[in-house]
Amino acid sequence: MKYTITGDNLQFVNVQLEPGEELMSTAGSMSYMTGNVRMEAKMEGGLFKGVKRMFSGESLFLVKYHAEGGSGIVGLGGDVPGKIMDIDVTRCPWIVQKTGYLGSEPTVDLDIAFQKKLGNMLFGGEGLILERLSGKGIAFIGACGDFNVVDLRPGEQYKVSTGKAVAWEETVRYDITSTGGAKTALFGGEGLFVTTLTGPGKIVIQSMTLGDMAMALYPFMPKNT
Repeated sequence: MKYTITGDNLQFVNVQLEPGEELMSTAGSMSYMTGNVRMEAKMEGGLFKGVKRMFSGESLFLVKYHAEGGSGIVGLGGDVPGKIMDIDVTRCPWIVQKTGYLGSEPTVDLDIAFQKKLGNMLFGGEGLILERLSGKGIAFIGACGDFNVVDLRPGEQYKVSTGKAVAWEETVRYDITSTGGAKTALFGGEGLFVTTLTGPGKIVIQSMTLGDMAMALYPFMPKNT
């Protein structure tokens, strides 16, 4: 499967499908496709998996695409100003923030991952449920803002502002730690907790969350008088 990721802060992933190849996406991700591409909504994995996807913020049905009579193009896009990134789950499964999945090869398995600790659930900014991508092949993820990808060495740690950890390889340990003393928590601008990611493995950090963007725009929104 050939593909390119184009654009700056409102990106597309452009997937070229040859006869016999398939692409899978979450409902609503398709922005355009050539006339010879056919799409079909399927409850991939059955009702149980479909319901689990709904708990992770995705759709009950996934959409599959295939080309007829030659090469076809499918363009997927995110629903917020941000980035799209390709990840290969063959070597290692990835954990992705809720609603981060856009699409993938059909050999990629989309499932949910539960937070293992109450503190992570309450203060991690991701809620109870995350997404787990495993199997074989390429998947596409998207989120608000710009991305910074870091390959952590064994034991190396990054402390990330709450909610800004987009995705990480499953080999990375994920935890919530305090920012420090009371003064730091009150006046440091980051709250009481940060997300701690410990290598080995790759992590993806976003520059802005959707909540950050909403708060930045709020003072400029029309007000009822």
